[in-house]
Amino acid sequence: MKNYSEADVLRVAKRFKNTRRNYLLVNPLQGKHLPTSPKSALDMMNALGQRVAQKFSAARLVIGFAETATAIGAVVAKNLSDDCFYLQTTRENFSGTFVEFLEEHSHAPEQKLFAENLSELIEHTPEIIFVDDELSTGKTLLNIVRQLKSNFPALTGKKICAASIINRLSEENLAALANENISCEFLVKLPQTAFDVEKFSVTAASEVQPVNKNFSSHEMKFAVDPRKGVKIGEYFKQCDSAGNFVVDLIRRENISGEILILGTEEFMLPAIVAGSQLESENFSVVTHSTTRSPIGICNDENYPIRAGFKLRSFYDENRTTFIYNLKHYDAAIIMTNSENLSTGLADLISALNVEKIFVVRC
Repeated sequence: MKNYSEADVLRVAKRFKNTRRNYLLVNPLQGKHLPTSPKSALDMMNALGQRVAQKFSAARLVIGFAETATAIGAVVAKNLSDDCFYLQTTRENFSGTFVEFLEEHSHAPEQKLFAENLSELIEHTPEIIFVDDELSTGKTLLNIVRQLKSNFPALTGKKICAASIINRLSEENLAALANENISCEFLVKLPQTAFDVEKFSVTAASEVQPVNKNFSSHEMKFAVDPRKGVKIGEYFKQCDSAGNFVVDLIRRENISGEILILGTEEFMLPAIVAGSQLESENFSVVTHSTTRSPIGICNDENYPIRAGFKLRSFYDENRTTFIYNLKHYDAAIIMTNSENLSTGLADLISALNVEKIFVVRC
C-alpha cells in the first residue's frame, strides 16, 4: 500500500467571498477541482479503503459526503464487500424521507441523507463508515451522527469510523468524536493550523460566452442511484458498463490524443471509472468534474486554480456551478445523470476548448 504525503494530496486555494472559511483544501488526486489521472485517483481512494477494511471489516454501511467525497465513499465501500450498502448525502431535491444536517463552513451548508430503509440498514451492520475528503474539526460529522442517533436509536453503541484522505482534527476534536464512539482512519495527518490565503489576490471565475459547438449525444441505462442507496457491487457493475460504453465509443470514433472525461457535481465516480478503463486501453486521459465550490482565480505560480468558468447547473438552471483549469484537449466526454441537459450542457460545452465532444447520459 502506497504511503501518501501532504505534497501528494494537498493544495490550498482561496474561497471566493466565503465568510465562513476563507480557504479550501484542494486535492490534486481526487478528480474533483483539478484534472488528474483517473487511475491515480482510484489508487488513492483504494488506499484509504484498504486501511478502513483492515480495521472495520464487518461494516456493511458506508455513507459518503457530497459533493467531494461521493467517489471516495463508494471506493471505500467496495474495499469492504460487494454486498456493502453505499449511501451518499445529497443537496439535490427529490421526493422521499430525509435526515437533514448542516455542513457549517460550506458554500452550500444544507445537506440531507435519504432515510427510507435506513433503520434496517443500521440495525444489520455492527460498524458504520462515514467518508469525507478531509476532516478539519469534525463538526459536520458530529452534526449528522447526533441527528441520526436521535432518529435511529440503534446507532447508539455501534462502532463508527470517520474515514478521510486528510485528517486535521485536534486532540479536543478527537475526544468529542470518541464520546460518540467514533474513531478515525486517514491517509495523511496534518495539524489544525490556519492557511495563509489572504496573500493571494483572486478574481471570480469567468462568465461563459455562448458558442455553438457540435457534439454527439449518447444514452445508456444506469439503474442505480447512490443518493437513494445501492449495493456497492451493483454500483461498480454499472460504472464498469459505463466505462465499456465509453471505450467502445472512443474506439469507434477513432479518437487519439489527450482526452478529458468530466463528471457533473455529485455524479463523479462513473467518469473516474470510465476514465480508468480508457487509461487501461493506453489512452491519455484526465478527469475532474463540475462543482458548486466558488474558488478564487489567481495566476500565482504557487496557486492551484489558474482559470475557471461559471456555469448553470446541470440539475438546476438557477444554481451556479464551476469548472476549473480547463485547457485544450483532443476530445471531451461529459458523463451525467441529469434529467435536463439544456442550459448546463450549453454552458459547459461553450467553456470547453476541445475538438470533439461526446455527452453520455446515464
